[in-house]
Amino acid sequence: MKAFYTDHYVLPLPPGHRFPMEKYSQLRDLVTQLEGIELVEAPAVTDTQILYAHDPSYLMKVIAGDLSTKEQQEIGFPWSEKMVERSRRSAGATVAAAKAALDEGLAVNLAGGTHHAYRNMGSGFCVFNDSAIAARALQKEVNSTLKVAIVDLDVHQGNGTASILQHDKSIFTLSIHGENNFPFTKEQSDLDIGLPNGCKDEDYLKALDQGLEMLDTFIPDFIIYLAGADPHEGDRLGKLDISKVGMRQRDERVFKYGADRQIPIAFSMAGGYGKEICTTVDIHFQTIQTALQFTTAS
Repeated sequence: MKAFYTDHYVLPLPPGHRFPMEKYSQLRDLVTQLEGIELVEAPAVTDTQILYAHDPSYLMKVIAGDLSTKEQQEIGFPWSEKMVERSRRSAGATVAAAKAALDEGLAVNLAGGTHHAYRNMGSGFCVFNDSAIAARALQKEVNSTLKVAIVDLDVHQGNGTASILQHDKSIFTLSIHGENNFPFTKEQSDLDIGLPNGCKDEDYLKALDQGLEMLDTFIPDFIIYLAGADPHEGDRLGKLDISKVGMRQRDERVFKYGADRQIPIAFSMAGGYGKEICTTVDIHFQTIQTALQFTTAS
């Protein structure tokens, strides 16, 4: 299974910044020890690909460094050329993983899941919306009739993705998230399942089963899966109470859904803000180990 990674994922941030940037290199170090993983340098997304999902005026502002202070605050990262490069690589890796998964069944971006980015603005540590870009890239560059489902299991609603793809019937957006969590104004996905604070494994997995059942009415040819680590009970921003076992069962359900129906899956790590960074890395790593079980089975 191909895993896309680059050192550009790790952005130097001001002291005390709350984004756990070190998780990417720590995850890479663990992943390199796994049998059956091929680590691939994440390519940068092209301007043309970014424009599949974003306004030209927004792209120009990001490239030129013309984002206002307020726009940078909304993103949560100060502007720098390194920030732009990181954002390009994070989206480019999901595009590359999607194309690799079409051939091989499964592929992973060791970052990505930048689902708060809107067509014309960034938000919540997200600059370019990698899932929306990758879904459109598959349709425009590989197969125009491809039906894509975006299964977003980050604890925060995929508001940017829902907004960008709202009128696109060829892409199904599913978001299972904390109802009382960021973003506090939700957008409308094709299917939203909002969960209460403190939600436990049983209710979470029931909601996922319900969501996957709805996918059967759409009949996707391809799945982009945001495997956020932040529903985990050890997450400081998550507000849900899902055990490590529950997180593994979640991943198994998604990968089994794809395997049973021979639907390729590209997945990204999305959010994770564990009280201890090692907890987040551990959950992300478990997702990749779980996926590997489905590569040998296929």
